[in-house]
This record gives sequence, C-alpha cells and structure tokens, in this order.
Amino acid sequence: MQMHKLAAGIALALGACASAGAADLKVGMVLPMSGPFAAYGRQILDGARLYIAQHGDTVAGRKVVVLVKDDTGVAPEISKRDAQEFIVKDKVDVLAGFGLTPSAFAVGPLSAQAKVPMVVMNAATSSVTTKSPYIVRTSMTLPQVTAPLASWAAKHGIKKVFTVVADYGPGHDAEKQFKKTFTEAGGQIVGGVRTPVKNPDFAPFLQKAKDAHPDAVFLFIPAGEQGVAFSKGFKERGLDQAGIKLIATGDLTDEDVLDAMGDAALGVITSFHYAEAHKSPENQAYVQAYHQAYKGHRANFMSVAGYDGMHLIYDVLKKTGGSAAGDKFIAAAKGDAWVSPRGPISIDPATRDIVQNVYIRKVEKVDGKLQNVEFDHVAAFKDPGKQGS
Repeated sequence: MQMHKLAAGIALALGACASAGAADLKVGMVLPMSGPFAAYGRQILDGARLYIAQHGDTVAGRKVVVLVKDDTGVAPEISKRDAQEFIVKDKVDVLAGFGLTPSAFAVGPLSAQAKVPMVVMNAATSSVTTKSPYIVRTSMTLPQVTAPLASWAAKHGIKKVFTVVADYGPGHDAEKQFKKTFTEAGGQIVGGVRTPVKNPDFAPFLQKAKDAHPDAVFLFIPAGEQGVAFSKGFKERGLDQAGIKLIATGDLTDEDVLDAMGDAALGVITSFHYAEAHKSPENQAYVQAYHQAYKGHRANFMSVAGYDGMHLIYDVLKKTGGSAAGDKFIAAAKGDAWVSPRGPISIDPATRDIVQNVYIRKVEKVDGKLQNVEFDHVAAFKDPGKQGS
C-alpha cells in the first residue's frame, strides 16, 4: 500500500513538473550536513554553490534553486526519506549530492521509479551507477583511483603488501582492485583487515599489519579525521621505523585534514584524481575563487565534485533547452566532456561514470604548506571495477 501511495505521489509530482514550463529548476541535494561526515556535505555544497556564483543562477531560461536535506551520514533510511520528500513534496527536477555509498544505494531505486536524474557527487562504490539508469557520477570510483597505485607500487620495489580498508562498499572495492592489480603485476598480499566505518580503534589493526612484515600497508578509509588517527598510530607503533611504507588512496591526505595530520603525512604516496596543488590554469583559478569564497577552508576533491556536478547540470540544460526530463537529461549527459580544475574529464556513455586522469602524488611541503604533489599520472582512466566497460 505504501509503495502504491509513493508511486501515485511521484506520478503527481512529475505531472506538476511537466506542466510548470520554464519554472525554477529545483536541485534537491541529499548530503551529510551533520554528524561525523558533515565536512563532506559542506565541501560538496560549497563547490556547487561556487559554480552557480561564477556562472549565474539561470540556465536555459530557468532559475536554479538548490534545496538541501541532511541525511546525517551513514543512514540510508534517512537518505531515502529525504529523496522521497524531494520528489513528492518539493517536486525537484534533479537529485544530487550523496556523500556516502549507502545513501546513493538507498536512493537509486527511487530515481529509477520516478525517472528523476540523480547526479552523484561523491559515493564511490563502482556499482552505484547500476542502481538507476538515471544516475550519472562526477566524483570517482575506488577501483579507478586504486588500480594505478597498485601498478605503481609493483613497479617501484614494493613486493609484499598488507591491506587495511573500511568495511563497506568503497573499502571492499578498493581491497578487491588493489589485490587484483598488484598480484597480476607479481606482488604478494601478506594479509589484510577491514575496519569499522564508524569510530574505529586502529591500534590492533596496526599491530597486525606490523607483525606481517610487509614492504607497505595499502590503506583506504573515509576521508576525514580517521586519516589523522591512522597516521598518528602508524608512527606511534613504529611501522615507519620498521621500514614499512604507507600507500593509500588520496582520501587519506585529503586537503581538509592534511594540516591536522602535520609532518606525519610527509612522504606518504597516494593516488587520486584531484589535488589542491594540481598545476593548471583552471585549477589555479578554482583554488583562488574557493579560498576567497570560503576563507579558512582548502579546496579538495569533494568540493570539485560538487563544482563539476553543477557544471554537468548546466551543460545538460543548455543541450536540452531547459528540460530535465530523465531520459533527455541522461542522453545529453552521456559523452559530455570539459576541462575541470582536476584536468580533462568526460562521462562514459556506456556506464554514465566519469573518465579522468588519476595522479600519483607525494605529500611534500610547498611554501611551508603540506600539499599532495603530483609526479606521475594515468590519463583518461575509466573505472576498471565495471566488467566489460
């Protein structure tokens, strides 16, 4: 009965949207604005709002209105309720945001049922885009940023690795891809652990890693305070003194927490699709504008995903003459390409996922400031986590 009511509500909402003509373009953003992942929501929203501030709040004759609901983090039932309210009550044209995978998984089926476009601006499990034919992603996938690091490690004298990943979709993706790419290149996995997503105590995991005597620990944990705790523990337990390197996806040395990590982060090798220190005219302009708009905050990968997500929405509306109808929106999004602050990016027509450069970086001090300094890259890299893509 409840699903029938929802379906009826969605049908009414869609009918109202269709009759509105050049009404406001409502973008309903489901984001963690409170709780342990609140920084994700702020950064994504800041990036999206910066794009609107720079490019005007009207596209194809429609005024862009951003609405925000807080899903508090890893709370799929709240994400789903927020999206239902956006579709039925607020009659949004586009769903967007989605800081974590459980949120995107919960909302995907609603997007499919309502035929409402859904622009994923972070959630990085490979299979997210399979949850609705109306999903397009402007962030990354974990396999996409992990495979190049595994290849780099195997080529640079790292023969034995112990893996540490957060125990949820992105962590499982990162673990699987690292093992596959590293072992195919001749490397050996000497053990691994999965850590809780919320409030992990890293001490026993670090000890287990040290006892395995690897050449390196490969790490994926959600961006934020956990990285500070892990890096501190890595030093305190003497893993670096034992000659064990720390290699990770760029979530670890996210610019939002890099200063808090301090010199413990120096020398850490990561792979990622964006760094504040990325050298390009587009990024220089972006970083300068971001610092001016949000004093005291550093531009990071989530802010850029929000910025590029809004760029995609604007591009699509220009192509469709202002229509955000699901099928038209996705058809226009497929193959869209532009130069982002992170470098050239495009939307893979086959998967609706992002194709982008993945950079190998090392934490160094640049003008007294810790930065992820890029020294190698793989160009136009697709998500390897999707079979047949």
